[in-house]
Amino acid sequence: MGNVKKIVPLSLKIREYMITKIIQEEKIQKAKKYVEKGESFVIVTHVAPDGDAIGSSLGLYHFLTAYGKDNVSVIVPNEFPQFYKWMPGTKEIVIYEKYPDFANQLIREADVIFCLDFNEPKRIEKMAPAVIAAEGRKVMIDHHLNPADFCRVTMSYPEISSASEMVFRFICRMGMFDLINRECAECIYTGMMTDTGSFTYNSNKPEIYTIISELIKKGIDKDLIYRKVNQVYSESRLRMMGYVLYEKMKVYPEQQAALITLSLDELNHFRYVTGDTEGFVNLPLSIEGVSFSVFIREDRGCIKISLRSVGDFPCNLFAGQYFNGGGHKNASGGEFYGTLANAVAVFEKGLKEFNPNKTEELNKHA
Repeated sequence: MGNVKKIVPLSLKIREYMITKIIQEEKIQKAKKYVEKGESFVIVTHVAPDGDAIGSSLGLYHFLTAYGKDNVSVIVPNEFPQFYKWMPGTKEIVIYEKYPDFANQLIREADVIFCLDFNEPKRIEKMAPAVIAAEGRKVMIDHHLNPADFCRVTMSYPEISSASEMVFRFICRMGMFDLINRECAECIYTGMMTDTGSFTYNSNKPEIYTIISELIKKGIDKDLIYRKVNQVYSESRLRMMGYVLYEKMKVYPEQQAALITLSLDELNHFRYVTGDTEGFVNLPLSIEGVSFSVFIREDRGCIKISLRSVGDFPCNLFAGQYFNGGGHKNASGGEFYGTLANAVAVFEKGLKEFNPNKTEELNKHA
């Protein structure tokens, strides 16, 4: 009898040995009680949902469903890109701007509201009043800086690559790894992949690949997921990409920077739909010597700014100083209220003041 080994459930092995305990135990236990006792759940995420927003939300949705919760809804502020709609569960997502009354009712009646991949109410725009006013227990699962204090439980860790990775860690820390099915795993992996540029930034920590290994064991086909997200385009998107590279990209060699701009007229010419320009900001980073790329797109009511960098240049600080934005060191965004030409002028002014090619400039703004 003394030689009999104690059998440890796989979920406990994952929790104790495979990933570190980033999230405080008190927060895990509090949120776990909400999961156990709640009967109706709403999951909300930020405006213009990206792969991590959709992936983390649907990952949590599939987990709660597998746990036996029958009343789970995912609500997003507005439409999301077509190339994420293959993900299991997307047909169940409620688009707030299409069905505001129904969405408000779901939010109002929810026992638990999970706030995923955003750190403050303004990131959900028109949904914010309903979420703030709701009596349901709110839980934030995020990875952005400076989370606002509007949730009973706030799990926000900027050192983590994505909200989807946070959802995986949350499930495992509750001891429920075994409830991650293939559908859940596909969504979590998609969020992790897209929020790291297919693991090309914010992805140099070994535990990310431990998690990926476990997701593959759940039956995901990571190669197929990559193709569905990154290699299946509409004809108009592909033609617009060619136009952007040939006509609309400007390189600033002395600053190791590049800029892409698109006006509303140009977007309409290529029959733009939500998501068609996703990833464009990354294209100039393929140029040798370019470490900072900005995409400025005219939208209805404002100018949208996307920023990406490689190496040590903190594009989130650039976004915060010049475009009222923020985000991660190598991936961030912002907004500008004015003309497209004025936004470009602000960007070029910023390049002179905040030169990506000068170490002393980086230190000045650190």
